[in-house]
Amino acid sequence: MLTTTFAALADPTRLAIVTRLSRGEATMGELATPHAISPPAITKHVHVLVDAGLVTRRKVGRTVVCAIRPEALSEVEVWLGDLTTYWNRTVDRLADLLEGNGDGE
Repeated sequence: MLTTTFAALADPTRLAIVTRLSRGEATMGELATPHAISPPAITKHVHVLVDAGLVTRRKVGRTVVCAIRPEALSEVEVWLGDLTTYWNRTVDRLADLLEGNGDGE
């Protein structure tokens, strides 16, 4: 799923859509407004985000409303946390070695 998430977010338009939805629900029209692309193109972008599990769509009358799935980015958050922990430990060990504090453990 992590690969699918990053692939979906790699496109600047889709990243902008997710960023906008992080502030709250939006209609397809609201999502399309800041972009110089056609409504069908926005629909395709939203479809990719839905398929990646990042966004939900629901109809309210004739309007399609989109929302971010709150748990959608949790896998990315865990991955980034693990990566941050790894690099913090690596830098701490390097600092210990440079300061002459033993083997870094």
